[in-house]
Amino acid sequence: MSPRHRLRSVGTLVYLNGIIPIRAQPLYLLNLLASPLSFLFFITIVSRGAYIAYGITGGMVLTMLSVGTGLQSDLTHYRHDLKFQDIVVASPVEAPVYVAGMALSELVYSLPVVGVFAVIFGLEGYVTPLSVPVVLGTLVLVWGFASALAFTLATYFQDVRETFMFSPLISLALTVLPPVYYPLSALPGWAQFAAHFSPTTYAAGLVQGAVGLAPLSFGEAAIDWAVLIGFTAGLFLLAALKARWREP
Repeated sequence: MSPRHRLRSVGTLVYLNGIIPIRAQPLYLLNLLASPLSFLFFITIVSRGAYIAYGITGGMVLTMLSVGTGLQSDLTHYRHDLKFQDIVVASPVEAPVYVAGMALSELVYSLPVVGVFAVIFGLEGYVTPLSVPVVLGTLVLVWGFASALAFTLATYFQDVRETFMFSPLISLALTVLPPVYYPLSALPGWAQFAAHFSPTTYAAGLVQGAVGLAPLSFGEAAIDWAVLIGFTAGLFLLAALKARWREP
């Protein structure tokens, strides 16, 4: 395929799975917004406002993770229920183009939710020349590794209902147990050690550091970036090597 046709294919997928659903069922956006705002609400109430900043930064990380992992349901639905992936496989569209289009469609679909947190982020005074590029870069990496993981899993699922089992487990492992909505220092020593096995710990650390909640030294920030980038690259490599593009 030529670059022009690849761009057209990506744009078509974004329109099909991102823009049309917003027009057809805008209430789905409330479902995306419910979880991060619920965490923000309870954290604010329980901490009496002391941890509201952690709720905002955590909500942004959770939203981007949900955008990525939500891809597995759509991909499984298109693959099994609509047999759409079989059509794509038979077409000139390559797997990376298909995945990129579907992942971007999830992001476009979630832009109103992302916009809500962006407004809250700005109203709290966290927009600075340093925080914006760090937060944006971190959230893009979270979306990237979550999308790669979702694509790999979706190629193995035999029914869309299987995604309903894995999605809560992924959310629990990557956003509830790790210190995404609270400082790492709030955990006991053994739990802090365990938390470092989750990539969202490093993502949350970068975002929290960028807004001044838990300032990082240059060395600490470099380690967080290296781990997050390495984890994202590893999941993309896993998707390239192990995802089943064609039916066995």
